[in-house]
Amino acid sequence: MPDVPSPQPYDALLLLSFGGPEGPDDVVPFLENVTRGRGIPRERLEEVGKHYYLFDGVSPINAQNRVLLDALRKDFTDAGLGLPVYWGNRNWAPYLTDTLREMTRDGHRRVLALVTSAYASYSGCRQYRENLAESLAALAAEGLEPPRVDKLRHYFNAPGFVRDMVVGVQEALEQLPEDVRDGAHLAFSTHSIPTSAADTSGPPADHGDGGAYVKQHMDVAKLVADTVAVLTGVVRPWRLVYQSRSGAPQIPWLEPDICDHLEELHAEGAPAVVMVPIGFVSDHMEVLYDLDTEAAAKAAELGLPAVRSATVGARPAFVSTLRKLILERAATERGEQVERPALGLLGPSHDVCPAGCCPARTPRPATAGAD
Repeated sequence: MPDVPSPQPYDALLLLSFGGPEGPDDVVPFLENVTRGRGIPRERLEEVGKHYYLFDGVSPINAQNRVLLDALRKDFTDAGLGLPVYWGNRNWAPYLTDTLREMTRDGHRRVLALVTSAYASYSGCRQYRENLAESLAALAAEGLEPPRVDKLRHYFNAPGFVRDMVVGVQEALEQLPEDVRDGAHLAFSTHSIPTSAADTSGPPADHGDGGAYVKQHMDVAKLVADTVAVLTGVVRPWRLVYQSRSGAPQIPWLEPDICDHLEELHAEGAPAVVMVPIGFVSDHMEVLYDLDTEAAAKAAELGLPAVRSATVGARPAFVSTLRKLILERAATERGEQVERPALGLLGPSHDVCPAGCCPARTPRPATAGAD
């Protein structure tokens, strides 16, 4: 990184992600990390791990994060932004605590965390804040003086995130045969979560009826569908659907499932469908297995032409938007009045999670928020 100013008061950026196995021997230990404390037997983890073994035990999320790291560093250098970027994961190497220890020993005192989850939910926001608090406490117990860590606001409606999703849908439509392209439906897919978690997602004012999680996804899906309609001159039917359910069958989760929706589209006579992974930043395992493998097989079984649009990954507009959000947050911390760009009807998200935001059933200490 060149010797250029950092966006004070921040002196480092932490890319904080989920993590994933990078070989067959990693799969079960990784799943043990993910499910720690839930008492799930090893044989069940080995069953779940079959999804990973289809891809040689490798989740693409770590490779995707390395690409994003490189893109952020290049973008910062090109923009004259002297902000070192570190990477830590919740569930696999490089582990969050190890990365924060490295940052502490490198002398960083104010860190801004960029989480690879764009929406409000317990698993997509507060759980990361809990992991941060746990890691910072571990460093303090070692006698270190860890940095203060803030979290970048939710970016689900940031211009570059939306713009790159629109481009992905346009590119996917071009892959469909011309005779079915204009009639293609859009299926916006995101990770299903228990309805109880959805209903309490976001600030307390948003709780109930799917909470901020559903509201945010619906707003972005409409944005993308409306923009694609303007750009292509074709208004296409669309729906928000869900995937990757993993809970007990008696617990209600958000529906409909993507495969059930494909059956509905086929029964209705839809000529084609574009599956849009609106809830995912990169092509990790839920995208590769649940969409590219399972849902693609269902569409083929039905004879329904289907393609999947790209996630934003490290596309230039998205990376540029992240840099702008970092500069925005730094200026706000300095007490400056700045624009806070956000598309759609919901406006920019909060910088600091308020009390009662995305609560867990068993509360744990969290950082970068009011509670």
